[in-house]
Amino acid sequence: MELKDIDLPQQMQRAIAKQAEAERERRAKVIHADGEFQASEKLADAAQVIAKQPTAMHLRFLQSLVQVAAENNHTVVVPIPIDLMIALLNKFQPESP
Repeated sequence: MELKDIDLPQQMQRAIAKQAEAERERRAKVIHADGEFQASEKLADAAQVIAKQPTAMHLRFLQSLVQVAAENNHTVVVPIPIDLMIALLNKFQPESP
């Protein structure tokens, strides 16, 4: 038996198209969630490496500055450790009698 030239009603075509779109969206969400999970695992691994080698954080910071500078940004925000800020503030505050 052979079927040729079957016409589906518009309503059925729309229902099939909606179902296919929903399936594509579901797959995209699963792929995105898997990517987020893998990224979080890599970040956890990186945190362990940085915890073992404190200079790694400084090198990573410098690498980030190079990337920001390469993008022709006009503003660069440089984080300063709070310990350093407190030491500087204490040094320049007038001593009380």
